[in-house]
Amino acid sequence: MTRYRIRTRPTQPFAGERTQAVPGRGLEFYELRGYAQGDEPRFIDWRAFARTGRLYTRIFQAEAPARFTFFLDGSKSMQLHGKLPYAERVARLLVELARPEGAFLWGSGRYRGRLSWIEPGPSVLMNQPRPRGVTVLLTDGLDELNWSRLLQKLQRVVLVQIMAPEELSPGFGEALLHDVEVGQRLEVGQAEIQGYQAALEQHLLRLRSTARRLGSYALLRVGEPIVPGLIRQGVLEER
Repeated sequence: MTRYRIRTRPTQPFAGERTQAVPGRGLEFYELRGYAQGDEPRFIDWRAFARTGRLYTRIFQAEAPARFTFFLDGSKSMQLHGKLPYAERVARLLVELARPEGAFLWGSGRYRGRLSWIEPGPSVLMNQPRPRGVTVLLTDGLDELNWSRLLQKLQRVVLVQIMAPEELSPGFGEALLHDVEVGQRLEVGQAEIQGYQAALEQHLLRLRSTARRLGSYALLRVGEPIVPGLIRQGVLEER
């Protein structure tokens, strides 16, 4: 696992990158600068010299250590369908990968081997200061709140959404549902299920597109292999 790290560069363009836009010795090209005495010859851009007759030095972006703050959703809906135990496995894997750069738990300080789950859920983030660095949010994404506003407030985010297969594809025809988040009961049939699935698809699309503009995103189904899912969806990348 040491070959992987948490991706913070956006999957789609916009802000949230691990690298800093300052000269340094990273791997990503930053700019050409006129050659100055003392610059290392190996960084001279000889193609630019051939075009212009002047010496230029290639400058690269410096890699800045990323500080990761983990927010672990412990709300009532996360306690259904085995989501919380599965999410704990995901959290422990990601926290261990983040430790060399700095792994913190929201509201608990530096990670020291014990996880802490936030029972009220992500809504508490709306009225709190934005955590420093990159926020890693593990949640089922089912709280009724303005998710786009929350993710944009966090600015740099890794969203790992964890859902049960039966939440993504309900298999019943008619049932009486109990919403544990708000305490309401609802009779549903085929029409309601189709409406639920359409609304869910739109919700997942908004979460995915917003998170990937700010960092990275993955949707994991309870029980699926964790590392392949995170690599395939761009949350993990090779160092």
